[in-house]
Amino acid sequence: MTQEIGQPADRNASLQPAQYVVAADQLPNALQLLATDDSVALDTEFMRESTYYPGLCLVQAASARHCVVFDPLTIADLTPLWNFLADRARVKVLHAARQDLEVLSQAMAPGLPIPGPIFDTQVAAGLLGLPAQIGYAGLVLARLGHELPKGLARTDWARRPLSAEQLAYAADDVRYLARLYPGLRAELQATSRLEWLLEAAHELEDAALYRTEPGEAWRRLKGLDRMAARQRAAARSLAQWRETRAMQSDKPRGWILADETLRELAERLPESEAELQAIRSLPASIVRKRGTDILALIAASSAAAANEPPLTPPQRPDAAQLARVAELMSIVRTQAMQLNIAPELLATRRDVEQLVFSGHSEQLLSGWRRALIGERLLALL
Repeated sequence: MTQEIGQPADRNASLQPAQYVVAADQLPNALQLLATDDSVALDTEFMRESTYYPGLCLVQAASARHCVVFDPLTIADLTPLWNFLADRARVKVLHAARQDLEVLSQAMAPGLPIPGPIFDTQVAAGLLGLPAQIGYAGLVLARLGHELPKGLARTDWARRPLSAEQLAYAADDVRYLARLYPGLRAELQATSRLEWLLEAAHELEDAALYRTEPGEAWRRLKGLDRMAARQRAAARSLAQWRETRAMQSDKPRGWILADETLRELAERLPESEAELQAIRSLPASIVRKRGTDILALIAASSAAAANEPPLTPPQRPDAAQLARVAELMSIVRTQAMQLNIAPELLATRRDVEQLVFSGHSEQLLSGWRRALIGERLLALL
């Protein structure tokens, strides 16, 4: 029998007590309750302080009348839940969706699509004049007049058993999300902005957003543009090796090799264990266990350096370009004010700089932004 979590603090009369699902045989009934609506609100609780991959601890889901908290740590087979989330018959309502979608994409059965279609309430709020980065609690307060408790934001969701207070806190993350959705959607529809949101949300369904390719891990590093060719080649190899080991061992990449240490190895290019030991930021345990691997990667960078593209120093914008950026940003802010949407959703400063410096901006010259502001800015150039 599922455990009832209880009503939200303002006791919305139409909402049933939340169910806490801890066993596979409870899944069919819980999913049947949620399947009656054409939308389902979603949230996750996870931990990743000591792992590479986020450890999924809870999946919360709510329809207009029902709320369910699923416990992945006690349910051996979540296939019915994953199939439910992959079914595009229902809109998936999330707040600041990308992080939760990343967690779900890595937990769901291989081959299943990213849950969709997506309705991101944070984006919806920005398109209706609220701050672009408004938090969930802020949006609930602004739209529903209810203040959510804050005391459990940093709780350990992996520890069992969970208290009634923890479960109620988790349930509230989707109870109010389900109540926010109809009003936000109706206002977007009334202002002809729903398509703008759906266009942005569709991009979140690209599975490539949530995959890490070890060969691309070097892009996370800073300062490579100040290195010589062989140093850059070494940094790329070390970053790929670190990412692969982090993924295989499910440990944070910084536990394998800190960024600062990786850069120092690439800069100094040690050729012996003694030279490795001279790098103070490199733990002795790494030298002992992985020193041979690191030296081999660095040695191989000599040949790889020949394939390093020549560096082209970034051009500094001149005074006229900076003035043009300021001029166009002023137009963006004015237009956003007239439309009553968050300026960042219309165009960021980076978007405008890209347009001014290169004559192109994928963000500004595609989709709804092109007609609304992109063509106008391009004409002014």
